Amino acid sequence: MPVVSLVMGSDSDMPVMAEAAKVLERFHIDYEMNIISAHREPDIFFEYAKSAEERGIKVIIAGAGKAAHLPGMCAALFPMPVIGIPMKTSDLGGQDSLFSIVQMPSGIPVATVAINGGKNAGILAAKILAVSDSSLLKELKDYSAEMASEVEAKDSKLKSEGYKAFLK
Repeated sequence: MPVVSLVMGSDSDMPVMAEAAKVLERFHIDYEMNIISAHREPDIFFEYAKSAEERGIKVIIAGAGKAAHLPGMCAALFPMPVIGIPMKTSDLGGQDSLFSIVQMPSGIPVATVAINGGKNAGILAAKILAVSDSSLLKELKDYSAEMASEVEAKDSKLKSEGYKAFLK
């Protein structure tokens, strides 16, 4: 049964949303993925957001570009955490999306990651769920240790081989 819902307004958002999905899969978190336009399908969107809690969803990750209403509307209708991913746009490079998501009115927060930050959205969802899941928390701690080891290995390579080893 999915506990995270990934939703996007267009299939053009799929490469970024797939990064979030990969993280959820790495941590064995069940999720669903949907393409729903809050603007073009308002009735379908309202049903999706209003029924998410009763479907067992604990966190929504919503990706959106330009006016970026999808994350904010999810947050207005869904009582649990919503993570917004602003999509890079051709017009303003994603700043329009970022500002639309992060500038929510008081009382309707949306946790917002970087432009095209699908991976971090997945990690943030996992961290939210880990508050009540000790085995997931251990997996996240192991993941952090793996990242630290990777940095240490790169530093050792730099020290032993010099910067030219990274230019290949």
